[in-house]
Amino acid sequence: MPSGKEIRTKIASFQNTKKITKAMEMVAASKMRKAQDRMRAARPYSEKIRRLAANLSAATLSDYRHPFLAKSQPSQDAAGKAKRIGLILVTTDKGLCGGLNTNILRLVLNTMRDWEAAGAAQVRVTAIGNKGLGFMQRLGAKVVSEATHLGDTPHLEKLIGPVKIMIDAVQNGELDVVYIAYTRFINTMKQEPVVEQLLPLTGERLGTPEGHWDYLYEPEARVVVDELLVRYVEALIYQAVAENMASEQSARMVAMKSATDNAGNVIKELQLVYNKARQASITKEISEIVGGAAAIAG
Repeated sequence: MPSGKEIRTKIASFQNTKKITKAMEMVAASKMRKAQDRMRAARPYSEKIRRLAANLSAATLSDYRHPFLAKSQPSQDAAGKAKRIGLILVTTDKGLCGGLNTNILRLVLNTMRDWEAAGAAQVRVTAIGNKGLGFMQRLGAKVVSEATHLGDTPHLEKLIGPVKIMIDAVQNGELDVVYIAYTRFINTMKQEPVVEQLLPLTGERLGTPEGHWDYLYEPEARVVVDELLVRYVEALIYQAVAENMASEQSARMVAMKSATDNAGNVIKELQLVYNKARQASITKEISEIVGGAAAIAG
C-alpha cells in the first residue's frame, strides 16, 4: 500500500486537474452560447438566399444554366459517376472536445474509400481546421488549400480564399463534384457528422420554388445568377463552419464536465485509500504502545 504522503500528493494533483477541467467547462459553456447564437443568426440569410437561388434557377432554366447547378433537379448520387471529386473538410483547430473530430474523420475516411472503390481518379481536399489538415497530410491526400486558426468566430474573408480554389475548379471543369464534411449541431448533447454534396447544387439543396417567378435582370441574367450562386455557396460553407464551431464548444463542455466528474470520483477513492492507510498506521502505533507498556509492566 502506498504511503500517506504519496496518496496526498496524488489527491492534490487530481484536485488541480479538476480545477482546470472545471474552468474549461465554464469557458466552453460561455462560448457555446455565443456560437449557437451566431449559428442561428446566420440561418435567416442562408434561407433567404436559398429561396432566391431556387427561384432564379427555375426562372433561367431555359436561357442560361450555371455550372454550379445539377443537370437534373432531383438529388442524385454522383459519387459513383464522378471521377474528379473535391472535398471541403471542416474540423476544429484544438482538441479536448471528445470524439467530435474522430467521428467526422472516420466518416470521411470511409467515404473516400468508397469513392476510390467506385473508381474516383483523384480527390482534392480543402482543409478548414488544424485537425483535419494534419489528418489529410498523414493520409497522403492532395491538399490544395487550407484555412486554420479561425478562432472562436468564423470570418468569411478567411474562408473565401481557400474555398475559391474549389469553386474555380468546378467552373473550369476540373472537378465533377464537390462535397463538404462537417459536424452538424443537433443539440448540446448530440452532434452529427455529415458529408453532403455542395456542388453541383441539386434540387434537394435548393428546394422546390413555390412558384414560377419572372425577373428583370440588370445588367443581364448571366451576371446576376453567377454572382448570386457564388454568394450562396459561400453562405453554405459559412453555415457549415458555424455549425461545426457550435458543435465543438458543446462537445468540449460535455467532455470537460465528464473529466471533472471523473476527477472527483478518483479523489473520493483516493481519500478512502488514504483514510484506510492512516487508520492502519494509527492502529499499528497504538498496538506498539500497548505492547511496550505491557512489556514494561511485566
